[in-house]
Amino acid sequence: MFWDMKTRDHSLPRNPFKSCVVPRPIGWISSISPTGDVNLAPYSYFNACGEDPCMVMFSGSLRPEGGFKDTVANVESQGEFVANIATWDLREEMNQSSAALPAGQDETAFAGLDTEPARLVTPPRIKGSPIHLECVYHTTVVMPSDSGGEGNHVVFGRVLGIHIDDVVLTDGFIDMAKVKPIARLGYMDYTRVDLVFAMGRPKVEAVE
Repeated sequence: MFWDMKTRDHSLPRNPFKSCVVPRPIGWISSISPTGDVNLAPYSYFNACGEDPCMVMFSGSLRPEGGFKDTVANVESQGEFVANIATWDLREEMNQSSAALPAGQDETAFAGLDTEPARLVTPPRIKGSPIHLECVYHTTVVMPSDSGGEGNHVVFGRVLGIHIDDVVLTDGFIDMAKVKPIARLGYMDYTRVDLVFAMGRPKVEAVE
């Protein structure tokens, strides 16, 4: 099949786009509102996007009723967030935290999660997540929308500090078999990192 993106008709039961770009890591973003309320939400449009300095991004759509999602609004107004890595062991809590709660309601409490303080930013870290990236807000890029108006807001942050639980280290390297990160596929599907393999960079002989 071929879907011409100029049309809305893909002839399939559901939009296949998210199943074409997989797997997508989940950034479990914790932030603080201007009134001090904790907010937590998982974002599968999330990734690293630079290393000098280390940068990450996440992309949030607008609410169906209009306006920013709480995470985007909090990060832009307060200038800080923590990207907690979602894992197999915390998959149910991650899913619970995606509920569309009223603004100001704490998703960490709703999902039964414990938190612990960050060192360099105000938003808390999620206890049990083996990796946390403490970030300061850099900028937002507003994407276009085919429906008119603004589309996704892509938020970029600079990583100020990284917490890594010693339990997931093997000989000084992060051991993904211990972390067991989960990632988003399409539809309501997820996957877990179960297989790790290495491939060396190709060597090219110098041409005289």
